[in-house]
Amino acid sequence: MEPIVIDKDEGLVFQSEDELYAHFAKEITVLETEFFKIRGSNDIKEQNFEQYDTQLEKLLDDPDEVWEDSDTLAKRRMFIYVRRFETNVTHVAACYLTDSTPSFVYLHFPTIDEALVTQYRRGQMVFQRSALDVLPGAIDGDALHEGDDLALGLYKAMLLLRSEKDISEEDFHLFADNREETLEDADEIWRSSDSLGNVLVSFIKEFGDEDEFSYVVVTVEDAPSGSHALLFSFPTRDKGLLDRYRHGENLQAEEVVQESSH
Repeated sequence: MEPIVIDKDEGLVFQSEDELYAHFAKEITVLETEFFKIRGSNDIKEQNFEQYDTQLEKLLDDPDEVWEDSDTLAKRRMFIYVRRFETNVTHVAACYLTDSTPSFVYLHFPTIDEALVTQYRRGQMVFQRSALDVLPGAIDGDALHEGDDLALGLYKAMLLLRSEKDISEEDFHLFADNREETLEDADEIWRSSDSLGNVLVSFIKEFGDEDEFSYVVVTVEDAPSGSHALLFSFPTRDKGLLDRYRHGENLQAEEVVQESSH
């Protein structure tokens, strides 16, 4: 059996599901105790939860809101995903994130009780769907500008863990001219595959002397041709965020075929 990898950098690698759930048992117990204490008696019955399980994947891929809760679990940040479905059911999931992606779900549930949902809107809101109706980070020629689902999902994931002190998203357009230079003369190029099998290639280049920043261009690789389609790009001074794009295979520039716009 293959190990279950939640967060390799934090040593969260497990040999079985039993070992995995034993490790997170305390956190799960805290959250389940709270949930059953505050939920109303007229809400969706627990025995009916299973019929809403298909909503979980949609929630994690495309939430309406994401909240960062640093208080409930004493030693861990927790991210709470919220999405309202057409059935007037809201699904909530409390998650552990690895590289800005949910890698473990402590607790999730459907509810028709808006007051219960409000209880989970706590901490700091780090994403709201309406805030991305107009995307400051979209640049003409990239997939984000065209509303591509893959680009949008990865862009939203990047925004989740971006430092508040980093370059403002509203100022991304001021750095757009750095995109081509980053693609043509990158300091680093990293290739990795996501959970859906997309091969992502990230180009990173450092700029500036006194006002130092790095620019990142994220592309998706076409397997047959080896060419790349632009997904999105952004400037950053956040070393932690930058490190999240330094994973997978470290490529030499000559191995990469000329990029093409989406």
